[in-house]
Amino acid sequence: MAVSSIAAFWAVAALLIVVPGADWAYVIGTVLGGRSVVLAVSGIAVGYAGMTIIVAAGVGALVARTPASLTALTVAGGCYLMWLGSRTLIRPAPHDGAAGHGAAAPTDRATLVKGIGVSGLNPKGLLVFLALLPQFVSPRGSWPLAAQLGILGLVFTLSCAVFYLSMGSVIRSILIARPAVARVITRVSGAAMIVIGALLLAERLLA
Repeated sequence: MAVSSIAAFWAVAALLIVVPGADWAYVIGTVLGGRSVVLAVSGIAVGYAGMTIIVAAGVGALVARTPASLTALTVAGGCYLMWLGSRTLIRPAPHDGAAGHGAAAPTDRATLVKGIGVSGLNPKGLLVFLALLPQFVSPRGSWPLAAQLGILGLVFTLSCAVFYLSMGSVIRSILIARPAVARVITRVSGAAMIVIGALLLAERLLA
């Protein structure tokens, strides 16, 4: 697979990653909630890795061609984002990171699982993978098509991880000492997840 193809894909993928969306909202809410940004981003990365496997195996195209499957995925993803956003608004986590030791393990596990859900249940992410990745592979190349799709998916996943880890570090360093601002941004991130989830449902159910 040509390095130029990988570089071209990365340039396009980077533009998509920096556009605010559900991943942004979840990372921001996690950081300002005093939870582990590493676990949150790890969950997002696992979700996109799973999506890469689905697309490389050809299952993603089958889902996209099956209206009922895509509708079910959209409803699940939209409802999940709205649920996460509602919890953020109703019960915002403390911003001082002073969680008790007894609650640390389940909180960490929940942070990881929620991250997987945010990216793994995002139907727009699946459609982006289906629309974007094939444009940078060569069906007649020396590498198998599945391997080319897997490499590009890995590039996207690693780029997401680097960007969101960096973003989380910047947010923590700037806002962790400003509780009032942190509370506002946490609520904004919760509202953003609700709006994004509602738009997913409306786009699919009203189409």
